[in-house]
Amino acid sequence: MPKPQVDYSLYLVTDSTPAILGSRDLATVVEAAVKGGVTCVQYRDKTSDTGDLVAVAKRLHAVTKAHGVPLLINDRVDVALAVGCEGVHIGQDDMDYATARKLLGPDAIVGVTTSTVDEALKACADGADYLGIGTVFSTSTKENTKHIIGTAGLREILSAMASAGHVPRVKTVCIGGINSGNIQRVLYQSASPSGPALDGVALVSAIVAADDPEAESRRLLELVRSSPLYRSTVKAAAAVADAADLVRLVPGVVRTVAELSPLSHNMTNLVVQNFAANVALAVGASPIMANYGDEAPDLARLGGALVINMGTVTPEGLANYLKALAAYNAAGRPVVFDPVGAGATSIRRAAVRTILAGGYLDLIKGNEGEIATVYGQGVLEQQQQKGVDSTSTLSREQKITLVKQLAARERNVVLMTGETDYVSDGTRTFAVENGHELLGQITGTGCVLGTTVSAMLAAHADDKLLAVVAGLLHYEIAAERAAARRDVQGPGTFVPAFIDELARIRSLTVEGDVKWLEGAKVKAVEV
Repeated sequence: MPKPQVDYSLYLVTDSTPAILGSRDLATVVEAAVKGGVTCVQYRDKTSDTGDLVAVAKRLHAVTKAHGVPLLINDRVDVALAVGCEGVHIGQDDMDYATARKLLGPDAIVGVTTSTVDEALKACADGADYLGIGTVFSTSTKENTKHIIGTAGLREILSAMASAGHVPRVKTVCIGGINSGNIQRVLYQSASPSGPALDGVALVSAIVAADDPEAESRRLLELVRSSPLYRSTVKAAAAVADAADLVRLVPGVVRTVAELSPLSHNMTNLVVQNFAANVALAVGASPIMANYGDEAPDLARLGGALVINMGTVTPEGLANYLKALAAYNAAGRPVVFDPVGAGATSIRRAAVRTILAGGYLDLIKGNEGEIATVYGQGVLEQQQQKGVDSTSTLSREQKITLVKQLAARERNVVLMTGETDYVSDGTRTFAVENGHELLGQITGTGCVLGTTVSAMLAAHADDKLLAVVAGLLHYEIAAERAAARRDVQGPGTFVPAFIDELARIRSLTVEGDVKWLEGAKVKAVEV
């Protein structure tokens, strides 16, 4: 029979272990799943005897064939031949592709597990019909995973396949830790705006262990086929790339914040909560300091933005961050991540990885050391950060490259603060040279910059980079104005003057006076 055309959108990998399947009948679960929308099924069972495998596979094939869904057997070509199903999926340690193809013939589907660019390109060159790429995130359903590659690894493999001319002939699905909470983010972040995208996602426990596999499959397929709420709406043709044009749009963002007074939900350390609340009020936002994650679903519905400030890292705090992150992602509201002291300890580095895997972050804001730690493979990776301070060791070109590559990888906006700030959405990159040295002499000024920017993102999600630049200029020019006042003699008198100037800029802008922006020092940069 001719090779079937396969829809890989929602790919189910079975698991017969009691911890996942429980006491239920596997064929019944699979039938419910395909009724709900599963488009491809792989029968995986590494422990049963051959006779039992064939018997179960025949039952599964009767179910899938009745619904027009292909059944693939994990590893066991002999079982696939005995059952007469549509094909197999083989791993790197299983039978080689050439032998499997020879035994099954040209019309069978043969998929291959890959976790590196080299493995993917070899499988494509050999003739694989599709690749199962992973492991994306850690998972309890499969032992001895060689690599946890994340969405960055997916994107690297997809780009390499496209460059080698294997896309769209060879289809792709990702696997490993995929569930309803991250499925849209994985699809979104693994694809570049103009590059290749995954053809589907493979799930195990998210479906097999579900109380209602049919309903859960239906919900998952809807997520696969729809865009995430947090997706940037700025169109390439409408994206402002000229610095002067961008600055001219800043007053509109500041006015919108003043008009809407959006919620700025801060999950931040105790040291800066009062400061952050006052800054939020000064720029026109409505602050709430709420570190309890169970409150987040209600707060996320209020139309604001979330700030996750990693100043104080505890297991309980990290769990609360993840709850809030999921809630704001589900509501399609912006999230600002400030990885304070990210490189200082192994605990903080692990927390960064957990948060990156836990949800979509609209803005990652940090100093040079923090951004390099988040990137994970930068030139500062081996250097331990001292507290929240960052000693600059990168050249201007390296900083620009770092923020641009991280923003492109995460498909968000990245802001690296310093004597010169660099901000990028992966396509456009700007340098901002405003601010004052007194900001560096006050505890929490970096933290409350996140609060300021969160208000701008909440009010203006159409162009996230513009919103971030607006918040940055509002904040740093206010600092310059405060430092120039006669009543400011040092750090102690600077703070109240700074808050006054934040409020003053807001009032002036609402009144139509935007002369304060004449001092904006913004320029587009490239390397």
